[in-house]
Amino acid sequence: MRISKLLAIFFLAPLFAQAQYHSRLSEEKWVDSVFKKLSKDERIAQLMVIRAHSNLGPDHVAKVANDIQKYNVGALCFFQGGPVRQANLTNYYQQIAKTPLMVTIDGEYGLGMRLDSVTRFPYQLTLGATSDTGLVYRMGLAVGEQHKRLGVHVNYAPVVDINNNPNNPVIGYRSFGEDKDKVTALGIAYMRGMQDAGIMACAKHFPGHGDVDVDSHFDLPVIKKVRSQLDSLELVPFRALIKAGVASVMVAHLSIPSIDNTPNRATSISKNSVTGILRNDLGFQGLTFTDALEMKGVAKYFPGGTIAVEALIAGNDMLCLPASVPESIDAIRKAIKDKKLTWDQIDEKCKKVLREKYRLGLNQEQRVSLENLTEELNAKTDAIRKEAARKTLTLLKMVNPTTFRNDYMQLPLKKTQKIAYVGIGTSEINAFGQRLKDDLGADTYFFSNKDDLPKGGTIVKTIQEGKYDAVVIGIHNINLGRSNNFGISANAIKFWQQLNTDRSITMVFGNVLSVANFCQAHTLVACQENDDIFQNNAADWLQGQFVAEGKLPVRVCNWKYGDGIQLQLGETHLFPVGGERFKAIDSIVNDGIAKKAFPGCVVLAAKDGEIVYHKAFGTQEYEPSPAVQLDDIFDLASVTKISATTLSVMKLYEDGDLELKKKLSDYLSWVKKTNKAKLKIEDILLHQAGLVSFIQFYKETMDKATGRPDTSIYAALPSDRFPLRVAEHMYIRADWQDTIRKRILDSPLGDKNKYVYSDNDFIFLGKIVEAISGKPLDQYVKESFYDKMNMVTTGYHPLDRFPPARIIPTERDDFFRMQLLRGDVHDEGASMFGGVAGHAGLFSSAYDLGKMYQMMLNGGELNGQRLLKLETIREFTAYKSDISRRGLGFDKPEKDNATRKDPYPSVRVSPMTFGHTGYTGTCVWVDPQYNILYIFLSNRVYPTRNNSKLSNLGVRGKVQDELYRVLLDSPATGPGFEPQVK
Repeated sequence: MRISKLLAIFFLAPLFAQAQYHSRLSEEKWVDSVFKKLSKDERIAQLMVIRAHSNLGPDHVAKVANDIQKYNVGALCFFQGGPVRQANLTNYYQQIAKTPLMVTIDGEYGLGMRLDSVTRFPYQLTLGATSDTGLVYRMGLAVGEQHKRLGVHVNYAPVVDINNNPNNPVIGYRSFGEDKDKVTALGIAYMRGMQDAGIMACAKHFPGHGDVDVDSHFDLPVIKKVRSQLDSLELVPFRALIKAGVASVMVAHLSIPSIDNTPNRATSISKNSVTGILRNDLGFQGLTFTDALEMKGVAKYFPGGTIAVEALIAGNDMLCLPASVPESIDAIRKAIKDKKLTWDQIDEKCKKVLREKYRLGLNQEQRVSLENLTEELNAKTDAIRKEAARKTLTLLKMVNPTTFRNDYMQLPLKKTQKIAYVGIGTSEINAFGQRLKDDLGADTYFFSNKDDLPKGGTIVKTIQEGKYDAVVIGIHNINLGRSNNFGISANAIKFWQQLNTDRSITMVFGNVLSVANFCQAHTLVACQENDDIFQNNAADWLQGQFVAEGKLPVRVCNWKYGDGIQLQLGETHLFPVGGERFKAIDSIVNDGIAKKAFPGCVVLAAKDGEIVYHKAFGTQEYEPSPAVQLDDIFDLASVTKISATTLSVMKLYEDGDLELKKKLSDYLSWVKKTNKAKLKIEDILLHQAGLVSFIQFYKETMDKATGRPDTSIYAALPSDRFPLRVAEHMYIRADWQDTIRKRILDSPLGDKNKYVYSDNDFIFLGKIVEAISGKPLDQYVKESFYDKMNMVTTGYHPLDRFPPARIIPTERDDFFRMQLLRGDVHDEGASMFGGVAGHAGLFSSAYDLGKMYQMMLNGGELNGQRLLKLETIREFTAYKSDISRRGLGFDKPEKDNATRKDPYPSVRVSPMTFGHTGYTGTCVWVDPQYNILYIFLSNRVYPTRNNSKLSNLGVRGKVQDELYRVLLDSPATGPGFEPQVK
């Protein structure tokens, strides 16, 4: 008999059940009215949930109809099928039912979990990568509305099992993750969303199915935990959801001897579990469902109807999927006769079920309309999936550059790059590959899980010969479950291993637990799911359209729960470098911090172009404050002199725009007719032009009466009259630049044959750079050098480009600016120039600064781009004075370093070394003889400059000497250029 004929027959049946609809009775009166019409067997049958499909034939429909009409079962649980077919069957089954049916479904991620033509919502493990409870609530609301539209009253969700066993064969992607607090928060949000939509949520699988390695569909899992362990972990989400008002709980088939040590006594049929813990200890008064009684984990120990009896004795209300309705009724009646159960217990449970039916609106007819059904069921899924994809994409690893070269993949991807996309697990182009092809012109390659290694070898060879800037590896069509390694073949893994280089990025589209196959990836992203929405989202991220904010919901590889990198693409993500052989350096630095020589620092060293040491120490301030990070930005102080001004002078010199023998007045017209006019550029670079060391410009801007900045000179807000920022809420009057210039011009001139380290030398040199180039100093050096070397953090005015938290504070200035300086230059004079000066004002991370000096070690080249000539570098970094240790702009070791009591900068540096120190506690030293680069950045002036412990303890020099000891134990020299000693 065809289903359509079957439906027609029953539509003509007497409509005796309709009296239970359109009822205006109160809850209790309706319950009593319906209850009194039930026979004793029907009262038992009201406690049963039977299986229903909409994709099986007429025999199945007839069996369901028979159980409804003959026994008056209480509920249906729909499984696979289609939305229209299920709607028709729901209407039909409700039509023939004497008592309205409670319709349930296992729709953990919406109706799409069971029905064709319905798009599913994200998996719970996907949602575990976000902490956005608002998103999960909105999904719960949409899921609830979706179920209600199809006439479903109960959704067996959320899963609030804690996935603390990575070998769990049945929970996995169904859980929010391994953290009890996140599982609780997201579980409550999901539950509230569904129940606010008017359906019943069901927390499962009580008392916690996460820590098992056996599938209860096939056998009985055993959890060997004591009650206190369960209380502190597995029971936490259930306790919270019960308090938050969850309407029902599903009890799992688990063996937990600490709860019930009766052999083969599952928690679902244990009175200690259901009545003792769930009812009495946790105070749950709502509806309980057993997990499916047909599951072999319990069915094999309690055949026939005996399992139903045991479940009711345990304290359950609803018997989910008993093997046989009549056998279960007979067994329950026998148990009552044998006084294992009572009719009062059955009646109480029956009334409880009827009460819940009333609350779910089953006192009124609920006919499912077929009009626009599928469209309305899918109305909100895509929007939720797009938001989830954006918020859960998790960057786990970014290639850690061990050099200053760009011979690794650069993100975001751009059309100017040569890009390959390799789809593993697929044999044809998908949405992700199509986006890369359309947006970036990527070449595409495919390797399915059925392909052999020779095919993989051909692809690898093609990619290697293609010299791609980036190789994007997409791992697709990953199975949800762990079996057969998530469906990823051994050949696919071997193929991936050959593609995994510094220029590749591995993007895993599927169960995040499968990431365990790709722990060694140089750059690794968990994209969570594999549909078009998640693939397009990943393509957006690769092009820098948003910052990844996902966090791991479970531990995998060496990453722990909660790991995930939030990085603006374009910045370099750094990891510590430096093994056991450098432990003495760690000790020296930590000793300096312990003695309060500085709150924190970053130390970087490179040998032969490879970074051998790069670590961050301490905190930003002595008080409780964030730890210093490798990419934090420091005030370089006088390192500005060589990293901005001297660098610019070198460029102008080799371009023929500046001559070292010329005079100051040849480039700066405003020095003419002053005693500074005839100062030679070479002498200024060597600090032997006779200029005074520094001038305290700020002092004459202070109000003598108040001891604070003069309000006629400074304003709290910028304007045309007060354009230059000195510090926060402090802007200097524009005409004071003329006053500063006049003070320098009027300053006395000393002996020209005497070495006097002077800031004023470099103030003049900065002005020369601006005069010749026609650009502000910061703009000229940025365009000429920093941009070309991708020195993202290096520059003046860091607050224009970075949040304050990225910038290390310097001093609590209590005599001029009256504030903590963070991102505004520490040097008073430079601040009065608006933060840009030739002697100070530059900020940088250690890594970006290293690019500049590796370029010099390379003889003026980095990443195939020549920025300076080798001859220019040699000219400026050699000893150039008979009366000092100076080079042109650069500081150098003392000439008698080998015999000197207090060698500078350290004992073991070669005479070829050049660099500089900075007042804030910084230094950079480059040694071409040994090809060693050393950078030390700290904020020793915090909270006050009156702290000389950094120098007194010799921290910078000790670190440098220990670095040389480690690196030069096996004497070897790199391809440096020959020393030039004058």
